[in-house]
Amino acid sequence: GHIEFDHVWFAYRNIPIDTGDGHKEIGGPPSLGIDGTGTADSRSRPGRAGAPVPAWPLPAKGARATPTVEPDWVLRDVSFTISPGETVAIVGHTGAGKTTMISLLLRFYDVQKGAIRIDGVDIKDIDLIDLRRRFGVVLQDPFLFSGTIGGNIRLGTEWIQNQDVERAAEEVNLADFIRTMPRGFNEEVRERGSTLSTGQKQLISFARALAHEPKILVLDEATSSVDTETEFRVRDALSRMVEGRTSLIIAHRLSTVQRADKIIVMHKGQLREMGTHQQLLANRGIYWKLYQLQYKDQEVTAARPEVTASADD
Repeated sequence: GHIEFDHVWFAYRNIPIDTGDGHKEIGGPPSLGIDGTGTADSRSRPGRAGAPVPAWPLPAKGARATPTVEPDWVLRDVSFTISPGETVAIVGHTGAGKTTMISLLLRFYDVQKGAIRIDGVDIKDIDLIDLRRRFGVVLQDPFLFSGTIGGNIRLGTEWIQNQDVERAAEEVNLADFIRTMPRGFNEEVRERGSTLSTGQKQLISFARALAHEPKILVLDEATSSVDTETEFRVRDALSRMVEGRTSLIIAHRLSTVQRADKIIVMHKGQLREMGTHQQLLANRGIYWKLYQLQYKDQEVTAARPEVTASADD
């Protein structure tokens, strides 16, 4: 799908509100998170598409908003578009607003100013469950549940058949490893995947995203180190995942930013630079400095090893 951030502003921090009696009350942004069952909360049940979200901050009874207080904006006037099938990498120092952009796209929070649109439709006008079904999300620290490997890939979605699970595992270079286990896809996994390596857990989370056939891929790359062979497996799996999909990636790997169709450089909540890897290096701006600090040491890598069935690290 086509994604558009249109002059987006967002603040996490609370704003004090004058209640008129000498006290201050605090209003905060309403969370549109998912409850423990994995379903959308009561603010967006099926049939309530576009249900209005209370304005933020929520004024107390008889409150007089203090006009001089300016929110501590986490995102400031962010605008960009992602074309269908395009891979966009977001880079920036810690606190630049990268994760916030993902949270807003998935409507864990709503923007205070501006709009986010998918295929021309404001995401506030899309039913929350329907919106999130469009996404395949891979977090930086993949969570695995007690149960089988196949069950972790399916994640309770009944329409995903066994062949879909196996096909997703094939796509991310994981199926051969799973088949070496005594029970294959029915092998039990301890909670949080304590019996699996970091690389194996990453690849299972990739397969999980693919099995749900997302139109849009959202990925926060893991920063944890893996061995060289597994690193190549992860890179290859990622390149297969983004092929033909609209993809938004918080990038930590040099290989990811080099392959991206477009790189968005965030700095202190603002979009400061945008372009390809080579274009941004030539500008010798924020991205060039970030590259010297974070990515340049990744240039020297070992020659690609022969990929085998093992994915240990």
